Amino acid sequence: MPELKLLFLQMAVILTAARLMAAAFRSIGQPEVIGEMAAGILLGPSLLGRFFPTMMNGLFPAGGIGPLYALSQLGLVLFMFLVGLEVRPGSLRGSAKSVVAASQASILAPFLLGGALAWGLYPHLGGGAPRLPFVLFLGAAMGITAFPVLARILADRKLMRTRVGVFAISCAAVDDLTAWCLLAVITVIARPEANQNPLPWRFAALIGYILAMVLLVRPALRRLLPADAAPGLGRFGAAMIFLLLSVWATEALAVHALFGAFLAGIVMPKGGKLEEGLRDKLESVTVVLLLPLFFAYTGLRTSIGLLNSVGLWLLCGLIVLVAVGSKLLVSGLIVHASGMRWRESLAVGVLVNTRGLVELVILNVGLDLHILSPTLFSMMVIMALATTLMTAPLIDWILPAS
Repeated sequence: MPELKLLFLQMAVILTAARLMAAAFRSIGQPEVIGEMAAGILLGPSLLGRFFPTMMNGLFPAGGIGPLYALSQLGLVLFMFLVGLEVRPGSLRGSAKSVVAASQASILAPFLLGGALAWGLYPHLGGGAPRLPFVLFLGAAMGITAFPVLARILADRKLMRTRVGVFAISCAAVDDLTAWCLLAVITVIARPEANQNPLPWRFAALIGYILAMVLLVRPALRRLLPADAAPGLGRFGAAMIFLLLSVWATEALAVHALFGAFLAGIVMPKGGKLEEGLRDKLESVTVVLLLPLFFAYTGLRTSIGLLNSVGLWLLCGLIVLVAVGSKLLVSGLIVHASGMRWRESLAVGVLVNTRGLVELVILNVGLDLHILSPTLFSMMVIMALATTLMTAPLIDWILPAS
């Protein structure tokens, strides 16, 4: 089958590029995930398509990336499940209010400032949609935190189980849940002709689903899948069926699948052979084989070669400044008010500024809905990459002992 032969070649090229770039970025002190992200961008129109368009179109033809997309989404779902396994909600006892306050403030500040900036940009860089969805979308996009990339950075820096790491990843989870809800509202405004369920029903259904997972499913899993039981094929299969059903449920509720995967990992029994076995069975194939496919697929849909004047680059710098400054300062201040030291508070502010490929996924939605112009889309892509690249060196500087 030609499609299968092409898929294997695509995977070989993507994994080769990912491992080479991961090694290159590791050598300069950056997490490997940044190199994998860069590999995905370089295989797309930003580099390969610009200098070798025939090669890119032959390797990634427009009608031949469907299987690659499916595998990339599977990799993201499995990775988010692993992230959920790592997070211990009990480690935030007494800090839940601070997490919610910091996360909501870290969305509200860039939302307001980004929306104000978008109001002035609309006549020049709007994508054709009305002004209101444009302003709302740009504000919401600036408030995103890249949950999967942040988790990879925390894991690489061995911060996942520290107070700073748990606080940051929890803020990111609340951040993205809020942002996806905002984007659902924006989509309704941008596409009033679409047949969608009423927004209040979505909120009620999502809250009900979360409560059912925590209050009903979690205790049932403790009985059906004991934490101290080794995950044989039967238990492993049951865990995967549960994961897929959770992902399906959140997709059916119009919430991104990664929340279903993350929530499934959260409610799984922790601290025993089951957790260790699930991680051993999933981690290598997910991180090394499947997750780079997600980066590459997203990179194929991005192009950063449209900034061809000093004015556009200065405007891009302003977007980065607004996105970083608003999120860093506000979240850092609120986290400090909760009792953390200034260094830890600034570290959380830096971590929640990580936007990465989740931001690129959101931006592609805006491009598809004609909310963003291709030029503004490229500026926002640069902002996403810049805020991700800065995370590791700033964390090393703020927390040198980590």
